[in-house]
Amino acid sequence: MNKRSIVILLVLSIFFSTNSQSSKTQKTTIEIKNTTIIGKVLAGYQGWFNAKNDGAKLGWKHYGNNNQFNSGNASIDFWPDVSELDEDELYETEFTHINGKAAYVFSSANSKTVNRHFKWMNDYGIDGVFAQRFVVGLTRGQKRIDNYNKVFDNCFIAAKDNNRLLSLMYDLSGTDNTNVVETTIQDWKQLVKKYKLNDPTNPNILTYKGKAVVSIWGVGFENRKYTLDNIKELIDFFKNDAEYGNCVVLLGLPTGWRELERDAVADTKLHDVIKMADIVHPWTPGRYKTLTSADKHKEDYTIKDQQWCNENGLLYMPVVFPGFSWANMKKDASLFNQIPRLKGEFLWRQYYNAISSNVKTIYVAMFDEIDEGTCIFKVDNNPPAGKSEFLTYEGLPSDYYLWQTGEAGKMLRKEIPLSKTQPIYPN
Repeated sequence: MNKRSIVILLVLSIFFSTNSQSSKTQKTTIEIKNTTIIGKVLAGYQGWFNAKNDGAKLGWKHYGNNNQFNSGNASIDFWPDVSELDEDELYETEFTHINGKAAYVFSSANSKTVNRHFKWMNDYGIDGVFAQRFVVGLTRGQKRIDNYNKVFDNCFIAAKDNNRLLSLMYDLSGTDNTNVVETTIQDWKQLVKKYKLNDPTNPNILTYKGKAVVSIWGVGFENRKYTLDNIKELIDFFKNDAEYGNCVVLLGLPTGWRELERDAVADTKLHDVIKMADIVHPWTPGRYKTLTSADKHKEDYTIKDQQWCNENGLLYMPVVFPGFSWANMKKDASLFNQIPRLKGEFLWRQYYNAISSNVKTIYVAMFDEIDEGTCIFKVDNNPPAGKSEFLTYEGLPSDYYLWQTGEAGKMLRKEIPLSKTQPIYPN
């Protein structure tokens, strides 16, 4: 081989080596970018449903009252569609269908079912979820802690298997200022050690501005025992701790946070706390009940909230919900179908109102919340008969709200035109 050939080979080797490294760098950049909250519609995932004999030893948690789940004694207003579930995912109940056959439910402790839920998200183009984690439950015995950890593990694996995004949302409801900070921090540390939740290169962890997102829900509401100083301490930890921090923080706030009215504390310190965080997430389920009031909420809150956040360098993430009902949980028939879904029109109007206000991301409450009737996952349109009454999707297909939410994501990203009229479900 002559000198000229050696030089050519050396140049080619350098060229391909450089381009190979460039490709690797570009791929990594794309993967990180794909995890951003911008342009995403994400749902809340309760994951709190347990069934007798599911291994958690928590009985019929969130299905029945006082651990009893039978006709006339239920705490859910929708019955889950379990027609696609395998035999090892089904838990028989005392309820029966009109044909006399036994009715079955699922358990969030079953990894196969959680994986199926995330597959539905992938199938319909829903970007991912915020996994709910109730801090007060972390103080109520090892069985609950073990179940929380099992459900989160199910979610983490399912997000990876189905290429969906995942973020952890700490709900502070029911806690007080004696343990909320310490309990939350200790729990986060053990999760970070196992899952690297604060690592933005973790391919299925939700990010914003190149950092992992962690959420604190229940900030600034009236009549809470924990304080705004507690929240400041948690924000500082999540953002600045040398080993477990380096996150951006989403705050779940009351509807009246901006004007310090309605369900918010009348304390200007709340605004100082909010400015420490990165993402504003006001809670709206139950705050409006009709298309007209949803439109009014857009004018009075969404647009003005968005403007306040823009002026203060914060990302605004509004909450939408498909309807509301909690008659069985409250044992009050007057609360049945309290906020009607209007065959999808109510939720679609909220999607339109948010997107037409130029928001960059949306949170839908909730994926699996059948207690309060805000679920978007598949439900049984032929629920069990008996003393307990259950809602249906009003003749719409079981997957209608999954499909509709996927369409909303397309509209948010401008993949389909902005439309006040909800799209037509494909035949």
